[in-house]
Amino acid sequence: MKKITCLFLVPLLFSCGEKKEILLPKSDVTVVKEVLDLSKVDFFFSVVNNDTLAVVNKNTVITTTNWVFNIDKRLPLKTIIPEIKKLQAKKLKRKSDEDLPKDNFYSYADSIGKNLAFIPFTKIVYREEKPKSGLIVFFKKDNQVFVNDSLVKRVELGRYLNNAKDSMDNVRFCFDKNSSFGTYIQNKLFMRTLDLKMIEFTEFVY
Repeated sequence: MKKITCLFLVPLLFSCGEKKEILLPKSDVTVVKEVLDLSKVDFFFSVVNNDTLAVVNKNTVITTTNWVFNIDKRLPLKTIIPEIKKLQAKKLKRKSDEDLPKDNFYSYADSIGKNLAFIPFTKIVYREEKPKSGLIVFFKKDNQVFVNDSLVKRVELGRYLNNAKDSMDNVRFCFDKNSSFGTYIQNKLFMRTLDLKMIEFTEFVY
């Protein structure tokens, strides 16, 4: 079985003689240490005419494997989410009832173990719009957190949500489309520390 357990930088991409590498997000928290039976999708950071672009290498993707997304931490969500949604749809479309369950993971650098670590997002559904109802938890680009337009300290967010009148079914987790992927992963890891009764699997990016 093919697996990834280490390396901070993913394999390099050579294009027109130019060497590129992916700068992964870093964290001292490990969610998943190892992924077996995988193929990878690489999102490289590129700037063309002052526009930030994602150069996606998905040539090695095999539908029946676990997918590891190696995404440069500098890329903004508005650049990568549309492509991630397309890849999610592609995998679901080609999946048959006989296939074993396979997952999708984001990779990041474990600064403690000096290895790659992974966070699953198989069940996440991305929507590129503001939710029309519910208790809106919005992670801004500058790391501030707003709940229905009220600023809430990050350390108090879990208690705030559990004490809210709305059930966790009505909580909508939202992210600033201009946030970097690195900031998004930090927020995802932070969300896992919250003592919440239920987590909504739809995430809004706008």
